[in-house]
Order: sequence, then structure tokens, then C-alpha cells
Amino acid sequence: MATLPATAASLQAFDEDAWDDLLNYIEERRVIPIIGPDLLRVQTDRGLRPLYEWLAEKLAARLSVDVGGLPQPLTLNDVMCCFLGQHGRREEAYTRLRSILREVQFEPPLALRQLAQITDFDLFVTTTFDPLLERALDLERHGGQPSTEVIAYAPNRVADLSAERSQSQRTVLYHLLGRLSASPTYVVSDEDMLEFICALQSEHLTPEKLFHELEHNHLLLIGSDFSNWLARLFLRMAKRKRLSDPRDVSEVFADDHTAQDARLVAFLQQVSVRTRVFGGAEAFVAELHERWSARQRPAASTGGNAPQRFLPPAREMPENAIFISYAREDLPAVQRLKAAMDSAGLTTWFDLDRLEGGDDYDRKIRANIGRCSFFLPVISATTQRRHEAYFRREWSYAVDRTRNLADGAKFILPVCIDDTPEADALVPEQFKALHIVRMPGGEPPPEFLQRLHALFGGSAP
Repeated sequence: MATLPATAASLQAFDEDAWDDLLNYIEERRVIPIIGPDLLRVQTDRGLRPLYEWLAEKLAARLSVDVGGLPQPLTLNDVMCCFLGQHGRREEAYTRLRSILREVQFEPPLALRQLAQITDFDLFVTTTFDPLLERALDLERHGGQPSTEVIAYAPNRVADLSAERSQSQRTVLYHLLGRLSASPTYVVSDEDMLEFICALQSEHLTPEKLFHELEHNHLLLIGSDFSNWLARLFLRMAKRKRLSDPRDVSEVFADDHTAQDARLVAFLQQVSVRTRVFGGAEAFVAELHERWSARQRPAASTGGNAPQRFLPPAREMPENAIFISYAREDLPAVQRLKAAMDSAGLTTWFDLDRLEGGDDYDRKIRANIGRCSFFLPVISATTQRRHEAYFRREWSYAVDRTRNLADGAKFILPVCIDDTPEADALVPEQFKALHIVRMPGGEPPPEFLQRLHALFGGSAP
């Protein structure tokens, strides 16, 4: 994402490039929303209120806790600490909370339903124990039927993702700090939080598949109620490296209080430069939902002629795949190109990470170019501007491979996604000797797809 200074003037909005980048990552299924209690405002007999504030009042009444000396508004932690100070049994609070929530059927808040409607989210993580996000997902995606896969962590019962995310066929909701139960297996108090955080960092109690996803994907921390140091610790735990170390994924804090914490904002701005802050959880969700929905309308309005939805390439290149080499700025056009080729029954692959560095990465890309079926370099105004970039190394590797091919063998199939003149194209000389196919915006002409099928020795479906 584009980096914006974390100042009071810039916290309330992303610029258009930042929103565009975020939506591209979401469509690539490279973003994981992490939901906190700020989004949980429910309709009570006293109007719209934060769920956990309402729960604290109900729990205090059930446990006969005198709240006269407690700060307002009440928190579950304050109630629990006061109860324990009165020599109450800790386990009793959890079963009382379960009873309280079983006696009501709150409608999922609008913000949760809006997030559930963003179908490019396939893995949700929540730091709350309530069932409201689960209900929102079931309502918006499954007609109200209980079809969401729900997993809950507990230090005494480690539960991980049941399958690799790329292989999962269901929406997954992971309760990172436990799920509502009659047992003390979820976070109610600050003491509970300490136990969970320590367990999550333990070598033998970490849900490895989940943390692999958190480490390697962009994160949206929406509505979290983390204190200053807990926010830092949570981020460090998720990324599994020093926050000042370079990384290729980013994070967004969207809540009602982080932007007001000057020391936390300064820390993120100076140390964790890939982390951004957006003020207001509900406002962030509303704008995200509106922008994502607007992107879906053009395809929906074309009726039966809508192009196939873009499916992100596999992490590893399949056999006989067509390798697409592109500049990062041209990703939307490349997505359209891949969707059209997938629809035509052609196997394609390109790199989504764009790490552009490191020997292991370079070996992987060079090996993939060495075994792909065809190589499609994407020429554009962007490639004209960028005289130095990793895609140029990919082009060089493709030219190297042609030296081992027979004269006339087809391997490099250059395409141009805009009106860049062929004569002026900044490409290897070997590309200029080939026919460059024009496909404005990444929409391939039917004859190009037919030609590819013929090169594979088959016919178009």
C-alpha cells in the first residue's frame, strides 16, 4: 500500500491509490480481517450500545457485584476483578456469560453484515467470543443456515485451521481469544488475555497454519480495543519478526482509539512503516464495503456475458502453465487477462508477491521460466517508464531460454495492453522480431486464445 504519514490530518482517510491497492489485495484473497469489539453495537432496551459494555452490566448483576466504586462505563475486566476480589469462583463468571447471551438473540450489526458480504474474504479472525460474526456470515452467505466453519483457540485445547487456506472450500471464522462457553476457555479479563498471549507465543501451543497466514498476508485490524503495548505485541506476534524489518505485506488499524494514542501512532510511523491507521471502525467498513461493491457492479451489469471471475494463481506454478510477466502497476489488466485465459481452458501463472529480491525468490522465478510452456511479457506505458525492474530480469531469462530452442519454435508471445508504439517499445531485440498482440486493458482477442490452443495442439472449448 502507499505509505501515508500517520498524522492527525491524514489518519481519517486513505488516498485513492491506497484504497485501490487494498481492494486489489482483497480481490487476490491476500487480506485477512481481524475483528474486534468496536464493531459490536447492538440494539438493547436502552438503545444502541456496545455489546461488551451491556454484557458487563448484566454480568455484574448476575454475580451480585457492587459496581458503585467501579469506573464507568463498566468493562468485563473490572467486573471480573471485583468479583474475584470478593472471593468469587472464577469459573462461575463464564457460565453466567453463556447464559446471558443464550437468553437474547441480537441481530448482527450492520458493519458485520457488510464485511460478510465481501465474498473475497474467506478467512475471518475475531478477538471476541460472541457469536455475532458467525451469524452475520451464515445470514449473508448461507441463507441463515449454520454453514460457516468455526474454530476456537484455547490454551488447553489448541485448534488450528483444518486445511491449507488455498484448499478450503468453506468460509472460516477463527476465534483467536476463545469462543463463548460455560468453561473458562475464552478471554474475559486482562488476566485471561495474559494467559492467551503467552500460550499463543509458546512453541508447542501456537496454531501454526493460522499464524502462517497472518504472517504472509495483509491484515485489517478492525475495531480492536488493544491498549498501546498490546497492539504492539499483537502485531509483532502476527508478523513473527522485528516490526522494523522489511516485509512485503501491510496492516491497517481501523478503530476508534488508536489514532488518539500519539505514542502508539508515532511508534507505528517510525518503526512499523507498513502499518497504517484509519480512524473509526464502522466508517472504515462502510467505505470498504461501498468501494468493493462498486467494483462488482460492472461485471454484474453485463448479464450473461460477464467475464469469469479472477482466481488468484496457485503459490506454485502448475505444469505446462503459461508464465505472465508484468509490472506491478499493471496488475488489474493482468487479472483480466488471466480470467479470460482461465475461462478458455488455458493454465496460466504469475507471481502475486512481487518480492523483487532474494536469491531463493530469483531461483524460483528462473526455474519457472525454464519449465513454463509459453512466456507472455506484458508491455505497457508502465514498462516504458520503468527502466530498471524485476520484470526485465524475467524477460532476460526468457531470452536465455530461447537460445536452446529450435529456429521458429514459439515460446515468447509478447502482448501490449495499451497504445505503446511497437517501434518505441523498450524490450529486448528478440521481442521486436515477434508479433506483439494488442489487448487493451488486458482483454485478449478471441483469435489470440485460439492461437494458444493451436500451439498446445488442441482446440478451444
